[in-house]
Amino acid sequence: MDEVNLNAVSLEAIRSRSEELRHAIRRTPVVPLEGPVITSALGIDHVALKLECFQHTGTFKARGAFSNVRSLSEDQCRAGITAASAGNHAIAAAWAARAAGVSAKVVMQNNANPFRIARARAEGAEVILRDPGPATFGEAERLARDEGRTFVHPFDGTETVLGTAAIGLELMQDLPDLEAVVVSVGGGGLISGVAAAVKQMNPNCQVYGVEPTGADSMSRSLAAGHPVTLDKVATIADSLGPPMALPLGHALCAAYVDDMVTVTDDQICAAMITFAEEAKLAVEPAAAAALAGLLQPLRRRLQGKSVGIIVCGANIDAGTYQSQLVRGRDHIEALVSF
Repeated sequence: MDEVNLNAVSLEAIRSRSEELRHAIRRTPVVPLEGPVITSALGIDHVALKLECFQHTGTFKARGAFSNVRSLSEDQCRAGITAASAGNHAIAAAWAARAAGVSAKVVMQNNANPFRIARARAEGAEVILRDPGPATFGEAERLARDEGRTFVHPFDGTETVLGTAAIGLELMQDLPDLEAVVVSVGGGGLISGVAAAVKQMNPNCQVYGVEPTGADSMSRSLAAGHPVTLDKVATIADSLGPPMALPLGHALCAAYVDDMVTVTDDQICAAMITFAEEAKLAVEPAAAAALAGLLQPLRRRLQGKSVGIIVCGANIDAGTYQSQLVRGRDHIEALVSF
């Protein structure tokens, strides 16, 4: 275990960074999830939603991106930033750069949702499209090398984790007696920050991560005892699609996360319906994964407990959302039944 990394995300450091970002980052609301499916059929009495879907740019990603940008030196600010992403991180990096008066060139996969590409451009970034995978990251690395831009990683690094940790800090300040927190997991930048804050504030509160079955790099990494990289990723939750865990996220998850579970894409689509009907929220698949985890693999363990769910984002176009709701309708009964 890397003690230096863990010490860098101390509760003191989390609180300090949260205060530094307070002027730019929204303190998102925490609201109860109340409805017959949740409170009656499932026997789970107290579910709270931390609505990061109402954060700047529509996802939690704004926190880590701005945490990175505000840490730049004057010379780095003059050179600007770059980022590599399929969507949400590019939008967040573009927003953070604009908010700080810094130029941004973001590299996005050429198969990214056009809605997200348009959002990144609307935030003022120059968007460069490249083939998925190595070509996307390679172009960002070239911009960092040739133009001196600072690469803002989508989920790794202390600055990113200190930004996301404020979510856990705020949640525990609002609900200090929570017994469990459920978090969707992609590269690990969200859960590692949330878990570090939650566990240092209330060691008795359990933290669970939820991954798609086709993108379970953190589950495999924790089982192996070291970061692993998947041969392929297959999930509709593209925001949860990084094929690898990295050392910092893995170390923090090993220290602070109680367990990881997986859910299918069908369960994710069904959870999108549950969000729409029970919470009146239109969320993207990445956010629905956390609720799917509560409704199926974690349900028996968390019955009767007070549970917090991080609603990580809602960047989805109407057409894709509609098609995923149609898919979810075929699986909603299985999701909410024992």
